[in-house]
Amino acid sequence: MTKRWCLKTHTEEEIRLEEMLERELNLNPIISRLLVQRGITSPDGVKKFFKPSLNDLHDPFLMPDMHRAVKRLNKALGNNEKILIYGDYDVDGTSAVSLVYRFLRPYSTMLDYYIPDRYDEGYGISYKGIDIAKEKGITLIIALDCGIKAIDKVKYAKEKGIDFIICDHHMPDDELPDALAVLDAKRTDSIYPYEHLSGCGVGFKFMQAFAMSNDIPFSTLECLLELTAISIASDIVPITGENRILAYYGLKQLNYSPSVGIKGIIKTSGLTGKEITISDIVFKIGPRINASGRMMNGREAVDLLLARDEKSANEKSANIDQYNDERREMDRKITEEANAIINDIKDIDDHKGIVVYNPDWHKGVIGIVASRLTEKYYRPAVVLTKSSELITGSARSIGGFDMYKAIESCRDLLENFGGHTYAAGLSLRENNLKTFIDRFMRITSEEVTPEQMIPQIDIDSVIRLKEINNALMSDLKKMSPFGPDNDKPVFCSYNVYDFGTSKVVGKDGAHLKLELIDESSKTPTHAIAFGMSEHAKYITDRNPVDICYTIEENIYNGITSIQLMIRDIRPSNRTNSD
Repeated sequence: MTKRWCLKTHTEEEIRLEEMLERELNLNPIISRLLVQRGITSPDGVKKFFKPSLNDLHDPFLMPDMHRAVKRLNKALGNNEKILIYGDYDVDGTSAVSLVYRFLRPYSTMLDYYIPDRYDEGYGISYKGIDIAKEKGITLIIALDCGIKAIDKVKYAKEKGIDFIICDHHMPDDELPDALAVLDAKRTDSIYPYEHLSGCGVGFKFMQAFAMSNDIPFSTLECLLELTAISIASDIVPITGENRILAYYGLKQLNYSPSVGIKGIIKTSGLTGKEITISDIVFKIGPRINASGRMMNGREAVDLLLARDEKSANEKSANIDQYNDERREMDRKITEEANAIINDIKDIDDHKGIVVYNPDWHKGVIGIVASRLTEKYYRPAVVLTKSSELITGSARSIGGFDMYKAIESCRDLLENFGGHTYAAGLSLRENNLKTFIDRFMRITSEEVTPEQMIPQIDIDSVIRLKEINNALMSDLKKMSPFGPDNDKPVFCSYNVYDFGTSKVVGKDGAHLKLELIDESSKTPTHAIAFGMSEHAKYITDRNPVDICYTIEENIYNGITSIQLMIRDIRPSNRTNSD
């Protein structure tokens, strides 16, 4: 698929700021440009960015209803009430439940936790969960990563004498549930300085406020930051502001002092002894935790995250690893079937959106399949299956198209929906399916532009190969953790050539291992280009190419070296003077 390269420009004011940072902090000009592009324009801002501080976390009592939430929790603990910690079945929800349970465990013997069954109860607060809480004598439910739209269910719980504290980060409707407290920085009346917390992040702020109200040292919370880092990475929330601080220190916890349960996941993920990054969470740790809720029940993930002994943690980690293997096989099979449906659509090139439905598909993996379809066809995709009496689906989007808004415009056809700009979930009755598909396809036809259907690679800076060295690598590492709104910098270099040693590699000869030079450097720079072997002959014939890439550390046999991770290759049409 052809990709559009978009080189970021910089204004005269930005150039002035870059030169100021370079001069005052003795920064590499490449780094100063990257910082200004990210809105970091003062020496003090740079220092805070390079070295986040827990002292810069916001006052949790700035969040609406926080005083009420803490007061109710204190009352429940003081009266020895039974408390249920209730969370969604994905990584964010299970990590949030684990965080709150772990922190409150020393202060109460009356705690329990509940993860709804994806298939039997669906997303969010369920009547079944409330009924079980009532049977157990629960008088307070703390809902995490869900509940912001559970108006009828919170009312139902209230009628049964159960109070709700909701800790959510999804977009609220105009009407909020009549809970005792609704903690959500996205509330329209919120003055909280940062609105992009994960669900687990909101739970952390609640526990921070509880600790402050009881003179509990903040240091007792720090061991929980591993869970906020896992939720931030897995839920794809921006790694800026407060999330950056939480992720930064959470990664430290993961790398230097992980809990017993997470140590088990690290082991089964093959990450023991390696420096764990946000990417490792996204592609290895997160999917394993998620697999529990996708294939079985998310409660098992919480059991693992709360494990206190190594034997139990290893057993649970092995189970979850097996679920992940099963999930991958099911994901592969359903993706193939979805592609077959799309290939049978004769005028697919004229469609600006994709909707596929099979009542037999496994509900637990349709979100992953939707992501794969969006990536392959580069257009908004909705994948639907049958679950009990309803059709349920997951939707994923492309840059510039607000999936949540599109789904919301179909709300009269839906039983339930929720999500974000780029990802949403929904359920509807079968008699509304055709109307939903027609409306969704009309919306994409009207709103998705041809330009949006071409994958875009945003390039931060053009550099020469000789500028890539250990000093630059060291400075780039200071900009981590990388993620949404602080993406790993993408560079491009023009007119690069094969040194004479590049070759095709991989089991099916699908990849390229490159050694490249340009006019600035006669020492080859190593690079890897996955799935790009079609460029092999052109490159090995010593034709000049332009490349865009990220700069990575490659560790092999204990030796660390720099390697370019190629994002795209195209023939160069520039002269050396361009």
